Amino acid sequence: MNRTPTIVTRRALAALLAAVALPAFAAGPIELPRAHVVPGGVATFALGASAEAPSARYNEQRVLVVHDGTQWTAVLGIPLSATPGPASLQVQRGAEADTRLRFEIEPFRYAEQRLKVAPGKVDLSKADLARYERERVHLEQVAATFSTTLPSTLRLLQPTPGPRSSSFGLRRIFNGQSRNPHSGMDIAAAAGTPVIAAAAGRVIDTGDYFFNGNTVWIDHGAGLLTMYCHLSEIAVKPGDTVAAGQAIGAVGATGRVTGAHLHWSVSLNHAMVDPALFLTPVLAPVSEPAAK
Repeated sequence: MNRTPTIVTRRALAALLAAVALPAFAAGPIELPRAHVVPGGVATFALGASAEAPSARYNEQRVLVVHDGTQWTAVLGIPLSATPGPASLQVQRGAEADTRLRFEIEPFRYAEQRLKVAPGKVDLSKADLARYERERVHLEQVAATFSTTLPSTLRLLQPTPGPRSSSFGLRRIFNGQSRNPHSGMDIAAAAGTPVIAAAAGRVIDTGDYFFNGNTVWIDHGAGLLTMYCHLSEIAVKPGDTVAAGQAIGAVGATGRVTGAHLHWSVSLNHAMVDPALFLTPVLAPVSEPAAK
């Protein structure tokens, strides 16, 4: 498609280049995800103003700390496995002694679904179980990624248009056997529908996995990762840098699924959290797939 070029004045171009050259925290307030202090949710903590960024940890995991133009804020992902009740964030400011910020994780009841299916659909064969265990070790390493670059935004784009067909945190019970809660958002879409990067970042893993099928992981910086599963095709490779809204693949039905859809997960400080807390209201236009 031919596009009419945009005319930019020298003054506007100079202003744009100057803005790009500034540190990320000098650009002004950064829009934070919606706080929901429950298992699988997000908590934010104002850490005050200082020349040097404080560091924060939760259960020995590094926590994202961003600057909004006036002060530092810690943005914590709370694991679905977290026990409701008292908790604390460990904060280190320069050479000062560590401090602890106390907070309360509120209880939250996610939906539950009980299903009766053929036993072969629940229990894995020895070969499938061995494959899953090999992949689990690798994916655990991918999920532990924590890069030093700060995210350009904490508001994400819905990666494909369509209704959300399954809720985050849903616990399925097959033939009386409980399974791990659903750790992402399912978006109903036809096979072949483009899937875009929810924000700018770097592709850190792609592959075909037993449960997840064709999968892409993107590192957005400082412990904020997104994962896209069951793709029919993958249009990027590890090491690629992608822009927000850039096509990275297409919806499919690969892996252990019953039909085409996108499973989309958001991980923050190695905890899968509710993607809905990060969503922007508008879906970005789809760009051309990146070269493989």
